[in-house]
Amino acid sequence: MKWFFAKHIANRVRLNCLAIVFLFAVLGLLVDSRADATEIKKVNELGPVKVTTTLTPENPTIGDEIQLEIKVEYAADVEVLMPEFGEALSRYSILDFVPRQHIADDGSIVVTQRYTLQPYLSGEQSITPILVEFIDNRAGKKPTPDDADAFEILTDRIDFRVKSVLPRGATNELKPPMGKLEPPRELTTSSFVWLILGGLLLTGSAIAVGVYLSGHRKRVIRRSAYEIARRKLDQLLSSGLPGNESGIEQFFVSISSIVRKYLEDRFDLHAPDLTTEEFLVLAAKSRELSNEHQKLLRGFLKQADLVKFAGVRADVDEIEKSREVAIKFLEETRENAPLIQVSSDDTDGLAQSSIGNSSEREEANV
Repeated sequence: MKWFFAKHIANRVRLNCLAIVFLFAVLGLLVDSRADATEIKKVNELGPVKVTTTLTPENPTIGDEIQLEIKVEYAADVEVLMPEFGEALSRYSILDFVPRQHIADDGSIVVTQRYTLQPYLSGEQSITPILVEFIDNRAGKKPTPDDADAFEILTDRIDFRVKSVLPRGATNELKPPMGKLEPPRELTTSSFVWLILGGLLLTGSAIAVGVYLSGHRKRVIRRSAYEIARRKLDQLLSSGLPGNESGIEQFFVSISSIVRKYLEDRFDLHAPDLTTEEFLVLAAKSRELSNEHQKLLRGFLKQADLVKFAGVRADVDEIEKSREVAIKFLEETRENAPLIQVSSDDTDGLAQSSIGNSSEREEANV
């Protein structure tokens, strides 16, 4: 009888232990899921405007949907320009977009833009800074800065990681099974002859490539960033201003690319993956770029983006103005332009461009 009761008590203890282990496992899963659902929040504030960007979840898995919310809170007498649809989100698939606006209890206005996104790739990802502009119409306040049309708030970059669905410890390397090794073959006379001929052929090819590269290096020369950009601009303008819609779009793609490449070479700004707004923020940090030139570039690049991405068709006056701005900017910043390596094949084109457009440069300098 004692043995029976002892066995019964042992079974009860074992069941209780299993229940406790199961409970802790469930709690662990809940904690993990709760951790995965945490959010990343960034707050930027300037004067009467507060911008809050929130990304949920913090650590998504590839294939999951993520929520990005841009919330702007401002006083009633402030005029706010919200970011354009999809700004800084070209790296993600936009599944849904919900804009909302309401008045808070204190009388302030709250505007939100909520995106449902899906990342294309796993690994390290980011939401690049987003621009919010506003004009302060409150009594006794300065509506805009002296050197701009509106105040600007650039949100902080949001970095996050998209987890892969591969199990832990797995690699991307594919290893086929080892087959049965064949015994080494004896080297015959014909095989030996072919080996010698192959060696001679490889040696001759290496010598020929070395001679070619040596001659090519001798033909590399250096030209200023201004000369290179001016030559490309002259080639673009030599065919005249475009008349049809496709020609206008291609014209703005080409002329903005020339100016942006010149900016990178002239002011040592190496940022090919940045958006126009990010690029302008980076360019503003250059001590050699004056406020007047920054304002000139902002209008020029924004006009080009409207044509390239928003489908706005520019008229003749806007095309002519973009041409004049590009020429003016190159001419006014040509001093101390660094030297860039170019092929001697481009030398004739550079010389012809300088001679054929000398009169136009004199007008721009005047």
